[in-house]
Amino acid sequence: MQPKWLLWARELQALSQSGLAYAENPYDRARYEDMMSLAARIMAEGSGADLSVIEGLFAQQTGYATPKVDVRGAIYRERSVLLVSETIDNGRWTMPGGFADVNESPSEALLREVREEAGYVVTARKLAAVYDRDRHGHARPHPFHIYKLFFVCDVVGRCGKSDLETGEARFFPLDALPELSETRVLAWQIQRMYEHSQAPGLPTDFD
Repeated sequence: MQPKWLLWARELQALSQSGLAYAENPYDRARYEDMMSLAARIMAEGSGADLSVIEGLFAQQTGYATPKVDVRGAIYRERSVLLVSETIDNGRWTMPGGFADVNESPSEALLREVREEAGYVVTARKLAAVYDRDRHGHARPHPFHIYKLFFVCDVVGRCGKSDLETGEARFFPLDALPELSETRVLAWQIQRMYEHSQAPGLPTDFD
């Protein structure tokens, strides 16, 4: 469970963001801006983050507020999984992936992320899971609500790696995983996606 201050701050931020998207009355807009400022202060106080950083994150969000979409590629070779090291998380390892961009389908975002982060060309075989990040024990609360989409993939080729946020890409045995970037992926998720890769008839996990 996420701390209540985080849930309240997110809700305030989402309400104020959506309100600013539609409000025309200047007094209403001023109230929503005050609400956004309050949400930022709660988030900064609860997380220990710099207030200006939180305000900057919130200022970038416009339009009706919805959860963000994170895509992850589950790529296996026999009983090994492809992971990439996160330079922004002390070299810890994760399945390749990241946030989807506007005008991309979920699978297009996935293929781009795997290509950029790991240097592999893949096809998406199955949407294996749609998880609410808050409900599965990820490290460190995130300022925004996130849905995580896990795709089982097949490798069809290699290409040049271009993402500066990730370092090495390597296959690891499932019984000898490295230190994981648990803000992004958890060991049980890697194991569960392997089960999906071996049993295509498994229904998609969700929530």
